[in-house]
Amino acid sequence: MSVDATEEFKPIPVRKGSGPLHSLLYGLRLIVDLQLLTCTRFLRPRLEPVEGTILDVGCGEMPFRSLMRPQVRYTGLDVPQATSFGMRDHKEIVAFDGTTIPFPDACFDTLLCTEVLEHAVDPVTLIAEMHRVLRPGGTLLVTVPFAARVHHAPYDFNRFTRFRLVAMFSAFDELEILERGNDIAVIANKLIVLCVRLAKPKKIRDLLWTGPLSVLLAPCAIVALLSAHLSLCIGAGSKNDPLGYGVVARKSPK
Repeated sequence: MSVDATEEFKPIPVRKGSGPLHSLLYGLRLIVDLQLLTCTRFLRPRLEPVEGTILDVGCGEMPFRSLMRPQVRYTGLDVPQATSFGMRDHKEIVAFDGTTIPFPDACFDTLLCTEVLEHAVDPVTLIAEMHRVLRPGGTLLVTVPFAARVHHAPYDFNRFTRFRLVAMFSAFDELEILERGNDIAVIANKLIVLCVRLAKPKKIRDLLWTGPLSVLLAPCAIVALLSAHLSLCIGAGSKNDPLGYGVVARKSPK
């Protein structure tokens, strides 16, 4: 049985360059991209105090490296296929097969894995590998999407609930799972993606109807986006339908 692996709207790689223009563009993206915003809000206070060695599993363009101290000894790890999804070929990134991490036991103080487990063929084995290379007492920081469209097809295999995450990270001594976003943010995110998709149809002739529809929906998307930011600031909205989850897993010090 064949499966259609085409994507109408491909994710834009997250790149945080240097200079005022790059900072401005990245700041604007944080306003519009609620998945990226909530990931950043979850990771920033947890990455800023990190010391020692850190392994970024599925690092992509390494967008969260800038949240770490300069003296942190950083290692990026990703699959060779990442370049086919718009990621640049950074020579410093170590390649792996998506499951087996090519490092010895207990060699990293901290591990980072952002928006990766949904692409893992065997996420349980990958988590076991991350547990293996993490030093006793070390911390694993993970983000996963929940309300997200199919992306990086055909390598999009999983969505996880809080209950599934608890089971998957059961080998860790301490576990904290936090919702990223709420139902208002989910609605805003869907409307924004819909407007962009309608404005960029596969066939140019479809613009005759998708263009006007995109224009009509744009004010709704803007209102929803503003409402989402307000709800995130005041803690409103339901967390039973989040954009995703953030996980803090600590390995036993023994």
